[in-house]
Amino acid sequence: MIHHSGHIEIICGSMFCGKTEELIRRVRRAVIARQTVQVFKPNIDTRYELASVVTHTGQKIDAQPIINAADIMIQLAPDTTVVAIDEVQFFDETVVPIVEKLAKRGVRVIIAGLDLDFRAEPFGPMPQLLALAEEVTKLRAICVVCGEPACRSQRLVNGKPARYNDSVILVGAKESYEARCRQHHLIPGAPNEID
Repeated sequence: MIHHSGHIEIICGSMFCGKTEELIRRVRRAVIARQTVQVFKPNIDTRYELASVVTHTGQKIDAQPIINAADIMIQLAPDTTVVAIDEVQFFDETVVPIVEKLAKRGVRVIIAGLDLDFRAEPFGPMPQLLALAEEVTKLRAICVVCGEPACRSQRLVNGKPARYNDSVILVGAKESYEARCRQHHLIPGAPNEID
């Protein structure tokens, strides 16, 4: 099936909110609809399998690991009508014009990624991508402290909240992160920290 108008769909939220599950669901539906799909992921995401997008619960689909966003255009097959990109926050700003170019060519682009880093600050290219998308789905997890909806990713170092000046990128899962609500998300040393 050929799309006549490309567009950008973004699935975002905190760790453990189901972003990758939703991306996989949309990709599987596109395959059922006989659309030609390619799935890409950053090669730094080695948590589960290098050549698959894998959820924390074990669902997976094949994916092409790439070093940078330009590799999408290099590896793009001419008949591809749907491009899915997982963990987009790990790419630099060059992913934005590539995604725009794909959508202008008539490709449906499905993107999943963290909208906020562990500091609760906009993550990488996500702000620009969110502004350009036709559709945005923001998912929430469950706060491990109080059980309320969670919109933040709490990084932990030796069981304690990571400090503000720690490195922004640390690929990890339950051993390094928890889902937290705004009230229970803690960042010691943050410049706007209220005492």
